[in-house]
Amino acid sequence: MSASVEQLLQMADDALRDGEFEDTIALSKQALEQEPNNTDALELQGMALGELGEPEADVVFERLLKLAPKSTTALLGAARVKIVLAGDDRDRIADGLELLERAEPVAKRDEELSIELESLRGVAFNKLGDNEDALDSFARVLQLDPTHPEARIEQAVAFFELARFDDAKKAFERIVRDDPQEAWAHHHLGLLAERRGEDPEPYFARARKLAPDEFFAPVVLSDDEFRAAVEKAIDELPEESREAVAEVPILIEPIPSDDDLADGLSPIILGIFMGAPINDRPMGLDSITPNAMSFEAPRIKLFKKNLERFARTREEIFEEIKITVHHEVGHLLGMDEDELYDRGLD
Repeated sequence: MSASVEQLLQMADDALRDGEFEDTIALSKQALEQEPNNTDALELQGMALGELGEPEADVVFERLLKLAPKSTTALLGAARVKIVLAGDDRDRIADGLELLERAEPVAKRDEELSIELESLRGVAFNKLGDNEDALDSFARVLQLDPTHPEARIEQAVAFFELARFDDAKKAFERIVRDDPQEAWAHHHLGLLAERRGEDPEPYFARARKLAPDEFFAPVVLSDDEFRAAVEKAIDELPEESREAVAEVPILIEPIPSDDDLADGLSPIILGIFMGAPINDRPMGLDSITPNAMSFEAPRIKLFKKNLERFARTREEIFEEIKITVHHEVGHLLGMDEDELYDRGLD
């Protein structure tokens, strides 16, 4: 005798909670064969597909929201797929925030749903670099649930991104004390130790052991190899761009200094452009040599350790050096972040 829809949904829900996403998909499909428009089955299927990074998750949630456009759990599920499970795609994150806005009128009347919504909103803000707004969201979550694991780690990340390093250190140390298996906390404690001039490797090694798919040994280049990769990236620029950058110093430093972060940049930033773009230089200058009274000399900084940590292979680090150089040269030429994002140079 075949299982009923209710039995299949219970098994699919159990599988989702246990991280058995393929089983969740199979069981929800069986339920949908019996009831093609069962919204619970669609929601479980969409969440499992999202966890596996399958683009079909969006299609499932679109179908679900056509059937139940005001379902708060469906809206939150669709938002989670777009915000948490889709990398750093800013457009998808923005779509997720819109879904949260639709869910809020009902969610705010239910404490559990309100916690989930505000946590997702905070994650979205962190991914978009709006870390102050993220802190506000996580403060609201932790007021309702002081032990909420996602909010605690994301709050600590926001402190770090805002260069509030003492607050970040305390927050990550509390997390590790309560959950020694939290790899992200160990990794960030390594980043903080590095900034203090201490040995970060014990923290990094622990993070790699706990989450080998997330953290890996950096690809270390010699200074000569790194400089050669930068020069190759410049050689691959269009002629006009090469001419513009020829007079701009490109400085290679291990990690950003506190002064570099004064304008709210991330401590794990790969490179920065400093000074005035070409189109902002004073009239009458024949080159980008600065007028010291009113014009800050343009320069580019690349952060070697951050770039090395970004890549898993030598091919990846060479490609990321190229992208970072081209990104900062784009700023030199007057492009903003949106323009660079549209060109694939984010």
